[in-house]
Amino acid sequence: MTRIRISSGSRFEEEIGYSRAVIDGDHVWVSGTTGYDYAAMTIAEDVVAQARQTFENIAAALAQAGCSLDDVVRVLFIVPRREDWEPCWPVVKQYLGNARPASTLIHAGLQTDAMRIEIEVTARRPA
Repeated sequence: MTRIRISSGSRFEEEIGYSRAVIDGDHVWVSGTTGYDYAAMTIAEDVVAQARQTFENIAAALAQAGCSLDDVVRVLFIVPRREDWEPCWPVVKQYLGNARPASTLIHAGLQTDAMRIEIEVTARRPA
């Protein structure tokens, strides 16, 4: 199978030189994704709202790859502020509760101070 690249339309992908997601065989790798509404290029201040938008952005990329959040096998969360993680738990369960992927959390700075969560996933496409 040929490698397929998926774009969200974010200007960052073109400027920096990466894809929102890459399909290679049965696997889909979705880049670290933040809570930007790519249509409006805005980001909410609230971490929970950002988490929801992030999952919507990821779901859109996975749909283009022929899969869904239920196909996620691995997830990496990056949260700059420790206190922001626990409020996101219900959102994580809402979006990944069926998949229950292997998961890692890292506390680290993100590209801008406005970004309060970044999520990266790996999925396996259904047969």
